[in-house]
Amino acid sequence: MSTEILPTSNLEISIVVPLLNEAENLPELYQKLNQSLERLKKNYQIIFVDDGSTDQSLEILKQISLNDRKVQVIRFRRNFGQTAAMSAGFDLAEGEVIIPLDADLQNDPNDIGRLLNKLDEGYDIVSGWRSKRRDGFILRRFPSILANWLIAKMTGVKLHDLGCTLKAYRREVIENINLYGELHRFIPILGHQIGAKITEIQVEHHPRTKGQSKYGISRTIRVLLDLIMIKFLMNYSTRPIQSFGLIGLLSFLIGFFVCGYLSIGKLLFPSGVSHGWLSFLFSETSLVERMPMLVLGVLLLLTGVQLISVGLIGELLVRTYYESQNKPIYVIKEIIKRQD
Repeated sequence: MSTEILPTSNLEISIVVPLLNEAENLPELYQKLNQSLERLKKNYQIIFVDDGSTDQSLEILKQISLNDRKVQVIRFRRNFGQTAAMSAGFDLAEGEVIIPLDADLQNDPNDIGRLLNKLDEGYDIVSGWRSKRRDGFILRRFPSILANWLIAKMTGVKLHDLGCTLKAYRREVIENINLYGELHRFIPILGHQIGAKITEIQVEHHPRTKGQSKYGISRTIRVLLDLIMIKFLMNYSTRPIQSFGLIGLLSFLIGFFVCGYLSIGKLLFPSGVSHGWLSFLFSETSLVERMPMLVLGVLLLLTGVQLISVGLIGELLVRTYYESQNKPIYVIKEIIKRQD
């Protein structure tokens, strides 16, 4: 869970680099970052987050930080995942703009200036779009295309490349977002939920030449599961009864109809009806033959009651969550009033 971000300083940019076993890429990455950031003539810091590396990454980062006061290194006790690494970097970041990027040299540090220029047009989040992605099609690009299309359809946030780490965030947006699971790629969605103004620009993407990729097809499955949670948070996080209750009510009504149909048929037509239009509803069938439908009806009734109960419990949990912490269900960007 994300903790409170540190107070702001005079820093303008914080670069956050999560990494795992990238010793071969770190010296070149640091050099390119320095060159790009110095050209911008802005105050900056670089935060490397070592997510449990087992190679020489930590030793290289220690040497870099000893020679450069602008570099800070966070070391995890073990591998916690990219979301946790980015969250830790965000917590330590002091800049007014926070920019994460990958350590594998596939993101181009020269694009940082372009992200900042777009941010200056009045946006809160600028997302990178790897329009010419240099990865394998079957295992990387095709699953990404499908996932981004599905996310856009379900959330209404139409970005081409949510998986691109290279993004620019205003500090005020990140302060209002807590990260869990694999939610780092959904930060623009969470930002949209609190009213952030979002756009994207095309960025360079280079093929990996050193080290080994940490991404696989299994990540797509985790993304889909997180998408279900994001969709729920966007639509029903403060009113779970309207999600579970609606499904539960529908299940209960269908079950009630099925059980009612069987009950009326048994009470009014115990021997069944062999002729006329009622024969369609109440044919000459035994109780054993009707048993599967009876079980289905009872199951739907119980499922409906359970789902409605889950919705009510969810309502109680939501109220406890917000009221016990005095946590608002809104985010204020500014308050405008006349100053006398």
